[in-house]
Formats: sequence, structure tokens, C-alpha cells
Amino acid sequence: MPAVFVAGDREVSSAEAAHGISRPLSARHHLPFLAFLLLLDGGMFSPSSPPTGLLEKVFQYIDLHQDEFVQLPDGQSLPIPPIILAELGDDPKKPTVCFYGHLDVQPARQEDGWVTDPYTLTEVDGKLYGRGTTDNKGPVLAWINAVSTFRALDEDLPVNVKFVIEGMEEAGSPALEELVQKEKAGFFSSVDYIVISDNLWISRRTPALTYGVRGNSYFMVEVKCRDQDFHSGTFGGILNEPMADLVALLGSLVDSSGRILIPGIYDHVAPVTEEEKRTYEAINLDLEEYRKSSQVKKFLFDTKEELLMHLWRYPSLSIHGIEGAFHEPGAKTVIPGRVIGKFSIRLVPHMNMSVVEKQVKQHLDYIFSKRNSSNQMTVSMTLGLHPWTANTRDNQYLAAKRAIKTVFGTEPDMIRDGSTIPIAKIFQDTIQKSVMMLPLGAVDDGEHSQNEKINRWNYIEGSKLFAAFFLEMAKLH
Repeated sequence: MPAVFVAGDREVSSAEAAHGISRPLSARHHLPFLAFLLLLDGGMFSPSSPPTGLLEKVFQYIDLHQDEFVQLPDGQSLPIPPIILAELGDDPKKPTVCFYGHLDVQPARQEDGWVTDPYTLTEVDGKLYGRGTTDNKGPVLAWINAVSTFRALDEDLPVNVKFVIEGMEEAGSPALEELVQKEKAGFFSSVDYIVISDNLWISRRTPALTYGVRGNSYFMVEVKCRDQDFHSGTFGGILNEPMADLVALLGSLVDSSGRILIPGIYDHVAPVTEEEKRTYEAINLDLEEYRKSSQVKKFLFDTKEELLMHLWRYPSLSIHGIEGAFHEPGAKTVIPGRVIGKFSIRLVPHMNMSVVEKQVKQHLDYIFSKRNSSNQMTVSMTLGLHPWTANTRDNQYLAAKRAIKTVFGTEPDMIRDGSTIPIAKIFQDTIQKSVMMLPLGAVDDGEHSQNEKINRWNYIEGSKLFAAFFLEMAKLH
């Protein structure tokens, strides 16, 4: 039997998980999901090499059972434990591959613009619509499909497999880092490689391997005159208005070309190498198609290479919102007495987070001082996440390239991701083992937005990809 451990004592719904809500979890609530994992049991796996034609049998089985793998749900809802650890096989002659995925999702309402019920999986023209289909339930199930196919065919699993499946990723994965530290000498001690499939390709049809993500520093800047708002007819013209101060502060952060205006912010950005330039040139990206699929009139950059570098390997600053401002429909002649601006900086190698924090505070202090305002300003960094990069010469990147060539008949795009996936850095630093990102979803899947989907083709071929990856890892180890 595979060993299954449940870490934590809470249960969450997908909607609650997105807001960090949890409640006590009783033992009986584990049973449906644990029973599902137990179906994967194939007993002890022998070290014999795969028979000739096994991969063909595996692919054929996945094709024949694709409707079963899609299997639209019947409305049943199950509690989701925060973290589940599971393992299948402990043969010391085989590599041990650990898969990380999450089952919680972002909130979604049909009235926000969904064409289908976001919590009812619906297939339309080969697209599987539903919240979480690509982020991240589809890839989790594709991995399980690959493992269970070997069992269904009564074939030896080529690798030892471990699972880390959690239900709080969209809320920041509380306590996950603590768990990884705690289990470093236990559950993770035998892990050789870690695979994450929580991101997307850069195109619709060309598969990709991801070897880096940006980090993130999130800032709040508060400007306060008093706790109560003012009437603009009574006080307008005799006050330093907090909103005017804040708008000036936010406007000083980035120019119209996207360049960050904070002095020194680019000083520690890793220089571009010739090898890296060649990587961008090889990526299969139609800039015009990418623009249209993004529904953007014009990007800031006109070439593929410039766009990718500014998306992946240069820092960016985004202004996210203003708390305390009047934002509802209609007119309201109010002067907010206290406002909070929110912005973040995506970090890249080799930026130092503490240095960035200091640079931001010094810059905003300088801009605010020039206004001679009587208001109070406070700046705080509320989140700090490091960037992550991988060694693409590791065995599992080589195995994944071979598997992609087998399944899709092409070389993968070697890409970075402009977003932040903190668990990659946590795994890499804590366990000191190779981490790889192997995405399945297409660029237009719409993770976190309305009408999220995963193509049936990506899902089924992705199940094959994972199966082929197991066999390639067994050959290389």
C-alpha cells in the first residue's frame, strides 16, 4: 500500500481556501480523497526494465480512457485538507520524483462574465471550462492519470513517486514552508527531483519547460490627515489632501515606458549573457498573436526578445489599487482623510530584497518631502518573495525535453515565468534538490480570470507526457 500522510488538522472549501478560511477536520473527512489516492497502489515495484512497446501501451490506454479522466463531476463536494503527503514505491535503485500541486482556486462568480457555471466542469469545443481546470487541478489529475495508467496495465512504475498536494496555495500556502522544514529529514529525505506544474506555456500549441520565476516585494504607502473623510465644499482648498499626495507618490514610481524610477533599482539586476539571448531567439512566439490573445492594443516593446526580457528577467513595478478612495458609481464630493496605495515590484536575480525595501522607502520619503505636506506618510513592505532559477542541465530537464519530443514531436520552449511561485524557492533552498517546472496549460487558459479552461488535448497529452517523463527519468538515473 502507498503511504499517505495528512499534514494539518483543517478542512477548507475551494472558496474558503482562496480567502484563507479553515475549520477543524475530522478523520472521516480524509477518507474520500485518501481512498482515491489508494487506488493508485501498485504494490512494490520491481527494478526490471520496461518491456518493449510499453510507452505505446501507456499512450493507448490514456487515449482510450480520456473520457474517464475528464469525467464531469456530479456536484459532489469534498473537504480539502491543507496538505496531503503520499508516496508510492521505495525502491532504492529507482529515482524518487516528488510532484507538487494545489487543489484550491481563486473565487469565481458566473455574473462576473463566465459563460458557464465556474464550478461545474463544462466541455465546449474541446475546451474544459471551470475554475481551477488549468490552475491547478488539471495538471494534478494528469500526474495521477499517468501513475494510475501503469497500475491499470499491471506494469512496473519506472520511478518512486511522492505527492505534495495542498489546499491553501491561493491564500499564500500558510505553514507549508514550516512543513517542508519539518519533513526535510523525513518525507523529503529520499526525494531526488521535484516537479511543479503550476504555470503555462508561452504559446497555444508549443510545449514549454520553465526554469525561472520572478520574486515579489509588495508595498503599502499610507498618507493620513485624519481618520474621518472631509466635505470638499467645506475643506477643499485649505488642506494638503491625502489623495493628491498619494497620487504624486504613486506617479513617481514608474514612467510611461515601464521603467522603474526608483534610484538604484537596476544596479543589481543580473547582466544578460549571449547564451541567454540565444534562448529568447529560439522561443516560438508570434508577437501579434500573443498581443491579440492578450486583448491588448499595444505592448511597450516591439520585438519578441525585448518583450520576453522585460517580462521575465527585468524587474517590473505595478500599481494595484488605493484603499480608502471613493470608487463606487456616481458622484460623491468627498476628500478621503486617509488613503493607502498598494504596489509591488517583481524581483529578478540578483536583486537583494532588503536593499530594494530601503531604496523604495528612501525614494518615497524624498518625493513626499518635496511636497511640504502636513500629512503623515508611512511606507511598509508587507510581502517579500525571492526569485527562483533552475539548472537546465539537470537530469530531469533532459528527461523532460526527451519526453516532450516523444509526445509532441518538437523541442520545448525554454521559458521563465514573470509571476511568483514561492514553493519552488522553498523546495530548492530547504531540500537542496533539483526543482523543475513542467507546465501543461496553454497561454490562453485564463488562470485567475473569467472562463478559465484547459484544452482536452493539453490535458490528455499532458497525461502522456508525465508517463513518458517517468520512463526517461528511469533511463537517466
